[in-house]
Amino acid sequence: MKKVLSLVLAALMLGTLLVSCGTSNEPVVKVIEIDLTEEEYAFGVDKTQPELLEKVNAFLAEIQANGKFEEICNNYFGDGTPVPVTSAVEDPSKDQLVVATNAAFEPFEYMEGDKYLGIDMEIAAALAEYLGLELVISNMEFDAVCLSVGQQKCDIAMAGLTVKPDREEYVTFSDSYYNASQKLIVAADSTEFDACTDAAAVEAILAAKDASTIIGVQTGTTGQFYVEGDAEWGFNGFPVTCTGYKNGSMAVQDLINGNIQYVIIDSAPADAITAAINEMN
Repeated sequence: MKKVLSLVLAALMLGTLLVSCGTSNEPVVKVIEIDLTEEEYAFGVDKTQPELLEKVNAFLAEIQANGKFEEICNNYFGDGTPVPVTSAVEDPSKDQLVVATNAAFEPFEYMEGDKYLGIDMEIAAALAEYLGLELVISNMEFDAVCLSVGQQKCDIAMAGLTVKPDREEYVTFSDSYYNASQKLIVAADSTEFDACTDAAAVEAILAAKDASTIIGVQTGTTGQFYVEGDAEWGFNGFPVTCTGYKNGSMAVQDLINGNIQYVIIDSAPADAITAAINEMN
């Protein structure tokens, strides 16, 4: 779902903090390595283009079978090198694939300069080539991604989307291509969750909090539904204050600044964001 900037942006966001505090080479935040949820990512296809859905599913099966998907993931989780993706200018007179995304969700979609990077963006480039279409990437707020496809402004949503029933009002989901989860980020010196061995133990601690405890999330993502509660997902929520941010980096920065106590975001962005911030510390 739902949603992290590149090392460059993280560096910019942390600039003031680093100037005032200097560098210590000590981590300032950490991820609690316990999966709080189980989710599946998929692409959201325009409901009026069933033929596109069929081709997308065939494409996903092909890249998973021939190793292309593993190669792309290795660019972000292994020793590969991310491949920048360029967006064409949208032109209705051309045969184009218009992809809606929120490029603030590293390692699935993010930007360096005017180039797009991330697992979804490399898949988008490969999909456009597979379809024989020119790729156009439309970057927008996460909350607008599915809506833009539902309004036929874009062909497909590729934005680390968790399959969720209410999103099916706007899009038809492709086959799943990635299993994800939510994780908790805390201050590096926190020992509060050290004895936890499963999600239930973490949730018991959070359930004992009150509104004075503030948890940061990326607005519109599974993290927000998890913290606030969502009947469709079976999330009970917690008696805390949930604060939404445009991206996970901003939430973690507020955690470092002492304005919130925790951050809950998707596992891959959680790892990327903490690594970037700790490297700059």
